[in-house]
Amino acid sequence: MKAVIQRVVGARVSVAGKTVGQIGNGLLILLGVAVGDDEERCEKLAQKISKLRIFADDAGKTNLSVGDVGGEILAVSQFTLFADCSHGNRPSFFEAAPPEPANRLYEHFCDCLNALGFPPQKGVFGAHMEIEMTADGPFTVILEV
Repeated sequence: MKAVIQRVVGARVSVAGKTVGQIGNGLLILLGVAVGDDEERCEKLAQKISKLRIFADDAGKTNLSVGDVGGEILAVSQFTLFADCSHGNRPSFFEAAPPEPANRLYEHFCDCLNALGFPPQKGVFGAHMEIEMTADGPFTVILEV
C-alpha cells in the first residue's frame, strides 16, 4: 500500500464536471493498493497519517498533525502509483491490486480514517477524476506500508 500525501490549503475532486469531494486546509491523499495488501495495512497507514506531523506550529516547526490544526482529508484511489516503467515506455500495473479488492481496501482505509475522527471526503473509485488542489509549501510525503 502506498500513499502520496500532499499538504493543501484546499483540494477538490470532480467526476464528469461535478464536484464529488472537497476540502479546505488539510491533506490530499492519493492511495494505491497493491496485490497482497490487507486490512491491517490500511489500519497502520491511517494511524500513521493521522499522526503525521507536517503542519507548522507557531515557531514554524513541523510539529502539528492534521488533527492538531483542525484539518480535513480528501482520499482518492490511484492505482497508477504502482506503475512499473522499467521495461519500455508504457507503464504496466501488475503490482496494483485488481479492482474488487482495491476498492474494498480503499473503502476500509477511509473507514479507518473516519474511526480516527477524520471523516474523509472521497473520489469515485474507478472513475476518471479531475483533481484540483492548492499545495501548501508544497509539502509532499510518500508512505509505504
